Amino acid sequence: MSTLAADRFGSDARATTVPAARSWQLLSERSLRAAVALWFGITAAGQLIFAFTIASFYGLTAARGYPTSWNRSMTHGYVPGDAPGNVVAALHLASAVFIILSGTAQITPWVRNNFRTFHRWNGRLYLVSAFSVSLAGLYMMLVRGTVGGTLAHVGQGIDAGLIMVCAVLAARHAMAGDYSTHRRWALRLYLVVSASLFVRAGAFLAGMLTDPDTVLTVMSFAQYVVPLTVLEMYLRVRPASSVAHRFAVAGTLAVCTGVLALGLVGATAGKWRPDLRAAFDSRRPIGGVLSETIARHGIDEAARQYRDVKLSGDASYNMEETQLNTLGYQLMRAGSLPAAIRVFQLNVEAFPESSNTYDSLGEAYMNAGDRANAVANYQESLRLNPRNSNGAMMLGKLTSP
Repeated sequence: MSTLAADRFGSDARATTVPAARSWQLLSERSLRAAVALWFGITAAGQLIFAFTIASFYGLTAARGYPTSWNRSMTHGYVPGDAPGNVVAALHLASAVFIILSGTAQITPWVRNNFRTFHRWNGRLYLVSAFSVSLAGLYMMLVRGTVGGTLAHVGQGIDAGLIMVCAVLAARHAMAGDYSTHRRWALRLYLVVSASLFVRAGAFLAGMLTDPDTVLTVMSFAQYVVPLTVLEMYLRVRPASSVAHRFAVAGTLAVCTGVLALGLVGATAGKWRPDLRAAFDSRRPIGGVLSETIARHGIDEAARQYRDVKLSGDASYNMEETQLNTLGYQLMRAGSLPAAIRVFQLNVEAFPESSNTYDSLGEAYMNAGDRANAVANYQESLRLNPRNSNGAMMLGKLTSP
């Protein structure tokens, strides 16, 4: 081969290699942008559904005069006679709706680029609200109590602390005019504030794999550790970053988005849709009515009241199975096991052909240390529904040596 031919061959090889490398570079950049856009779309949709559910359920049940229905989804959400605590709970819920909506608007590029004045003032309100909601959340956890053990409470407390730290640092860098650093802290703030959404999606998926207590403990930390880790990977992508780095971040983000989407579908079907049905149901919720009776007059009076209403056939009451089942779990989470057992017994009495009522009663007996009755109720639950995997798992634990 002549020197001229060799030079031409080398030039052609380099010309082929450079466009190929550039193509991979462009593909990695587009993949990363697409992964970010998909994540934001799924997260924003979940946030909107979540905010609408909170506003509808808590707002409408309170407006109809049944704030005790709040305890369906919130441990000690409404406590008769505790006016200061109830006000804090109401402000916490209202602020939560605001920060979900304002936070989503705050990180939307189109809003930030086209409505700068709104972005500044909305950001200020968002930072103050996020800080305040964290304080209210800590108050409710420490004073009123919540689900989970000590380790789960530590995880939730860390999230509240992270929200306050991120809010302060985002505000500090904005005031200093360092908008690049401000943006990073604002993104971190959005993720730790959104932990309440992530924990619901993750808990639904993880709940299919292990017991609820383990799920709650793990998710109390994972709800912010995983999103923040992925964010830090994304923030470290530079113009000079390798193609492999971009693809790795895009792939990780895509997988996390897929998991989030599955969890949100499950949370919507299993939790938010029933809450919305309850919000727009004009009937009096028998669970909320009995909750007030138990608080004022005790479980015996509540049991009598339930039987009287059931006998009367009053159609103005919602007497569905889920009413007593939800009330029973509220009482169980609050540590009122004898009252919870009585409520679950009433549900078995009212719905003797339901596998779920026996499963719930079995769980209450198990938590109370009554092994014999727990076994008997789990066995009946499995007789009515042999596919009850939770009942089979619990029965296995109770009967194993």
